[in-house]
Amino acid sequence: MDSSAVSPTEALNAAIRSHNPFINAGIVKEQDVWGKGFPDVPTLNAHASNAVFQAIDLVRTSQSTQEKVTSIAITAQQGVGKTHILSRIRHQLKANGTALFVYAGVNNYTDLNLVKYQFQQTLADSLSNTGSQGVMQWQEVAAAMANEGLKTIDSNFLSLSPQVLLEKLAKNKNLMDRLIKQVLKTKPNADPYILRAILWTLSETQASFAIKWLSGDELATSNAEELGLPNPTKSSQDRESEALKNIQQILNLVNYYNPVIICFDEIDVENNCSDDGLTTPQVIADLVKRLHDTLEPSALGRGLVILTVMLPDTWTNKVNLMPGGTPDRVSKYTQRKPIDLKTLGGDSMIDLVTLWLKEFYEGKQLKPHHPLYPFEESELRKYGKNGLTVREALKWCAENFKVNDETLPQDPLQRFYLALETESKVDNGDYLDEKNNSLIIDALRFGFQSLKGETLECETSTGEKLEELIIEDITDVEPKSINQGWISFKVIGKEKDKVFKIGVAVLQYSHGRAVGAGMWRLIEYETFDLTRGCLVRSKANKIPKNWDSYSHLKKLVEELGGENVDLKTEEIRELIYFYAVYQKRESYQLTEEQVLEFSRMFTRQNPLLLEILSDPSGQIDEEAIEGEALLNDFLNPSIMQDTDDSEDLSELLN
Repeated sequence: MDSSAVSPTEALNAAIRSHNPFINAGIVKEQDVWGKGFPDVPTLNAHASNAVFQAIDLVRTSQSTQEKVTSIAITAQQGVGKTHILSRIRHQLKANGTALFVYAGVNNYTDLNLVKYQFQQTLADSLSNTGSQGVMQWQEVAAAMANEGLKTIDSNFLSLSPQVLLEKLAKNKNLMDRLIKQVLKTKPNADPYILRAILWTLSETQASFAIKWLSGDELATSNAEELGLPNPTKSSQDRESEALKNIQQILNLVNYYNPVIICFDEIDVENNCSDDGLTTPQVIADLVKRLHDTLEPSALGRGLVILTVMLPDTWTNKVNLMPGGTPDRVSKYTQRKPIDLKTLGGDSMIDLVTLWLKEFYEGKQLKPHHPLYPFEESELRKYGKNGLTVREALKWCAENFKVNDETLPQDPLQRFYLALETESKVDNGDYLDEKNNSLIIDALRFGFQSLKGETLECETSTGEKLEELIIEDITDVEPKSINQGWISFKVIGKEKDKVFKIGVAVLQYSHGRAVGAGMWRLIEYETFDLTRGCLVRSKANKIPKNWDSYSHLKKLVEELGGENVDLKTEEIRELIYFYAVYQKRESYQLTEEQVLEFSRMFTRQNPLLLEILSDPSGQIDEEAIEGEALLNDFLNPSIMQDTDDSEDLSELLN
């Protein structure tokens, strides 16, 4: 396409009818922090993100041990953009490699009496995400350690990239033992087991087990022996009592090579207390204080920044009233003065919408005659004067992103088919990609909503026809404070006068912790008032047997009568089309009832919906499972070989 040519209005209108980029755009989740993220206006609340980057630079360059650990508190009302700021920080650090990033979404902390143990799991999980060098952040640190150890053999040794070290370790069975021995010489005061586990993250076959151990979890005996790591059985309280020491050891080791920023998000939970009567904000503030006071990196350390975001009332009425110098530890960098985020104005509203539409049109290979089309600049400025939150602005855009088209057919059914045809021409790439998890949920929920009140025919696992299955309602899963949206929704109905309540969880995520967060909730039938749990996940996204999710899946399928439904592109695609028409029904001059009615002709026969409703087989589909890595060809790393330090390094690395 000629980049200078303006696209026809008809093409622009078709694209607008086919996809609304603003839908649900104001709700930022943990997956958005780690994933692609949203279009970001760098000038919006730049004072906050700039302060964070300046703090990172301070702790990295300062020669004073007193300045090696600092903290910042950010306050803002709901929807102003607190998590957007964290996403900006994460993506900039990934681009420039100036610090390692740890994200602690506190709404996943289910037991405030185990907050230190849960943070140790958060730390291990966050460092498992990809860093600036294209490998896990753990592996960046491990590679720096390994190169330092190799230089003790040959001071002229040229450092290897993490990718090259991964390749060398895959080919050389003896190299890991030698690396561990050499690195221990450079870190005589470090915990040898934590150091060993970090180095093991450089092994593709052992990394998942090493990270599980670093998170504080127990390994299978055979895996622990292969890694040469202690593996005693411990209670949750034992793990909690040891967690702070483990966190300190990990951060001191990691911090020797890279600055670290820890971001506590979503701490404003009011309905949860510890045994001591402390609320979530108070428990997290106390944890920040403990981290500040116990982590004392040496002058060689790269420094640590702790960032906590919260509502203004949480700071004023909870954190700032805590004794023992806690507020000073939570907001040290700005001397107990939280950084407040600002709402949008007229100019920033224009900048925000321009950026979102630029990405939208470029993705469609279109060029509008005006960058704000179909909006009017005066309209946006007028609305932006109200001091909007980012969430409010994007919601308004979602509701008003439409065009008036007088060329639509008179017959509603013809308009529906025209809408479907328009949707089918939109290339949204891989629908099964984890970034589309929320879209899959919305499409599935709409599909079931279209069948509300319908009598359906489904098959049991033995092929028996069920002709009296009626869907009565589709609801959110309560209690929301515990579910946190991980079980996507609940389908309620009757099967031969017997009530069923199916909890449906779409978990396309590639990260074990995210899948586990959904899976443990899916087996809590009593807590969430379920009669059956259903995991919706494509077979291609295999669940490794060493994930906690696997044991949850076994319990779900083999003990609780639940199931794992294979998510197939061709089955979810049509539901996504129907849902898109529903979302943009006003643009197609259709009512909600018309879209539901016309969609029902197809959703009654959709294999994915019927499979979720059908009687489970009671067996796990082995094609959806990935076996544990076998390491029989690796030497036991607990057996150190006495190798002459003068051994030719080139031979060791061949």
